[in-house]
Amino acid sequence: MGHTVAKDVYRKLGRKIDGQSVRAPWNEALHAILKELYTTEEADLVVQMPYGLADFDKVQKVTGYKPDKLRKLLDSLCSKGLVMDIWLMGGYRYVISPLVIGIFEFTMMRTRGELNLKEWAGLFHTYMQDPETFHAANFKRGEKVSPLRALPYEETIDDSDFVEVLDYEKASAIVDMHKKYAIGLCSCRHEKLHAGVKKCDVPLETCSTMGPSTDYLLRHGMAKEVSKTQMQENLARSKELGLVLCADNCRKNVSFICHCCGCCCNVLQGISRFGYAGPVVTSTFIVSRDEENCTECGMCVEACPINAIGTGNDGAPEIDESICLGCGVCALHCAGQALKLLKRRQRVFHPEDTFERIILQCLERGTLQNLFFDNPRSISHKFMRGVVGGFLKLPPVQKALMSDGLRSRFLATMRK
Repeated sequence: MGHTVAKDVYRKLGRKIDGQSVRAPWNEALHAILKELYTTEEADLVVQMPYGLADFDKVQKVTGYKPDKLRKLLDSLCSKGLVMDIWLMGGYRYVISPLVIGIFEFTMMRTRGELNLKEWAGLFHTYMQDPETFHAANFKRGEKVSPLRALPYEETIDDSDFVEVLDYEKASAIVDMHKKYAIGLCSCRHEKLHAGVKKCDVPLETCSTMGPSTDYLLRHGMAKEVSKTQMQENLARSKELGLVLCADNCRKNVSFICHCCGCCCNVLQGISRFGYAGPVVTSTFIVSRDEENCTECGMCVEACPINAIGTGNDGAPEIDESICLGCGVCALHCAGQALKLLKRRQRVFHPEDTFERIILQCLERGTLQNLFFDNPRSISHKFMRGVVGGFLKLPPVQKALMSDGLRSRFLATMRK
């Protein structure tokens, strides 16, 4: 009987996590992950928590837990990265961590001695490398809003377009905007290391966090505080190694920069291995080849981390513009300087801030109703989630709200 109850609570937990901004479809691999990371008490609490940000009093009211027990469980969940406690408006607000960016990253960024990293890495690797689970659930229908966007290496941008580069597109400017920094383990490379499949010699400590977001990682021992100079050195090292810089997919208050290699990064593999274009939103630039200066050496083909450059029948490089990230890694390796980043003809949309990104992610993935009616124990909220969710999932409605014409008005209404 106890085994059945435990399995039921983890199935409910799986549905709860799947109802967020990033889908997490259920299978036995996910069940194994949840059972390994959450106690049954922790799982039961998360199932009953609100979907969105909530202060302690609201969590207590919605879940019905006694304050002392609730505090103990929340502290445990936050220390493991399964719930985030964020300082906002003079107090901590709690929110359930999504699978990505959240449960996976925070789990594999933990370094305390009691951790079973090899077990966790194997579980996540099994789940993330299944072509029918994470990537398919989030990008199979052509979804365009992702938590990550590519940053262009500034020196690879053509001189005629460089004046148009905005601060949120420059890694150096993003670092300069903040005063507090932290660097932690790359969760993907750490996972690949303990799963026994890491093939590169890229260092583990690369994951960069800036501004208020560093507080959460530092308080829970998931990163180390560093200086601005160390952050700049981290960027310089990534340039030398030819890593893709992926930032928070928003224009304001960018909180992190990932330093990604094509052999380890689960998100980049969503493009190169599974064929989806959406896991990383492109920069506003795209690579272009100068045929006169190109020596057809093939270095760009080897350098591209997502296999967006191939070799044509005539031996010349061929660029697949449908997936090119506009990161500039290929241009860094071009000895003849035949590759440059040019402004894309079609405008690339990047959300203004994290609020917009989450709203649009939820809209694309059919979970926006959970933010509106966030009390899982309320019968009326459950009813309204069904009604509103069914309406928002209608293809014409979703397409209209995501269109250039209606998106701004829709987001402005959400803010109100």
